[in-house]
Amino acid sequence: MIRRVVNKMSQAQLIALGYFLVIAVGTLLLLLPVSSNRGEQTDVLTALFTATSATCVTGLVVVDTSLHWSAFGQTVILALIQIGGLGFVTIGVLFAMFFNKRITLRTRGLLQESMNADKVGGIVRLARKAIIGTIWIELAGALLLAIRFVPEFGFIKGGAISIFHAISAFCNAGFDVMGSKYGAYGSFTPYVDDILVNAVIMALIVIGGIGFLVWDDITKHGLHMRKYTLHTKIVLSATVILIFGGAVLFYIFERNTMLQGMDGRTQVLSCLFSSVTARTAGFNTVDTAALSNSSKLLTMVLMFIGGSPGSTAGGIKTTTLVVLLIYVVSNLRNSRGCNIFGRRLEDDAIRKASNVMIINTLLVVFAMLMICHIQPLDLTDVMFEVFSAIGTVGMSTGITRSLTSLSQLIIIILMYCGRIGGMAFALSFMERRKVAPVQCPMEKVMIG
Repeated sequence: MIRRVVNKMSQAQLIALGYFLVIAVGTLLLLLPVSSNRGEQTDVLTALFTATSATCVTGLVVVDTSLHWSAFGQTVILALIQIGGLGFVTIGVLFAMFFNKRITLRTRGLLQESMNADKVGGIVRLARKAIIGTIWIELAGALLLAIRFVPEFGFIKGGAISIFHAISAFCNAGFDVMGSKYGAYGSFTPYVDDILVNAVIMALIVIGGIGFLVWDDITKHGLHMRKYTLHTKIVLSATVILIFGGAVLFYIFERNTMLQGMDGRTQVLSCLFSSVTARTAGFNTVDTAALSNSSKLLTMVLMFIGGSPGSTAGGIKTTTLVVLLIYVVSNLRNSRGCNIFGRRLEDDAIRKASNVMIINTLLVVFAMLMICHIQPLDLTDVMFEVFSAIGTVGMSTGITRSLTSLSQLIIIILMYCGRIGGMAFALSFMERRKVAPVQCPMEKVMIG
């Protein structure tokens, strides 16, 4: 009976169900008394919020990770982050390969949908490369972070902290365990001028955020950019522009406020880190609540854009933004087709990009309306929280702990939608119907 129901479900529905089940299991584990430092059972909403935030690699928290959760609870959170970052389908394929099980065509299709690949052929090889690459990159990140954290915290605790943050950064999760020493919700503010910590965390965020398809292209062709696919060229170009463009804008907006009193090196690190982490990572080295309104707005824009398809990051994705911008520019210039890097974009890409943009915008607006109606909170803070949730970022001005139960549920739904994708979430409720080969009569509508 269950298998029959599953076989009738679409790929979008199966992915949505898979993440739901992972969140449910994570919630049950976090409800256990052994998961909390006090040995007491955590309330259901806090466990659900934390499990959703970890699985959806967001980083928003209602309790400090190191102060509330025990070593067991932090391990559960780390496992959820890893599953959410790689995708539960990819993890399933890993176990299938480990136990020498045959990977069915339906599983390959799910893997293709989960990783945003354009074809089924070679998808298992890509998944294997993603898994092996993830292990090595996270290990390298942990070893580099251990150079700083082991002398500070000791071998065992410093090593554990290094591993936790390496995985959290690579998966763009934004969870940190610094609260036990530096106070709750401080993230990496004590390391604002530390080149090693900043560089490693930023590198892990960017590598995880460009996507496995880009990894595959780079490993195949090295530095021969002409041989890259159009997807890779767009992702890399957009990533560079957003990182350095965002950093320059942060400097302009904060040079007379937040950055005042910092030396030149610290200013550069702060601006770069703020630009990188805003695109779905969620860490911070400066006080987010103290940012100017212009910097908060810039952060919201970067959070909404997010990373790239088939990556550990969220957001509408860099390719969505570029496709829509090219479409607008091409129409303004009355060009034949939407062209970039000597290639023409397919109409289906433009249609999908428009759907993603509109659906995510509607979710954001609806969530803001509901939360503002439920609670008398500052509009800017609510906007920041909502953009952080839908982009699976995890940055906050500090209102997360002040949200009512209903507001927290809205944020939970947004984080869930942000991870599986707004369009995938909408498609999961749609029935697969055959479209009749009949079209309605055409009539013009005045626009603009």
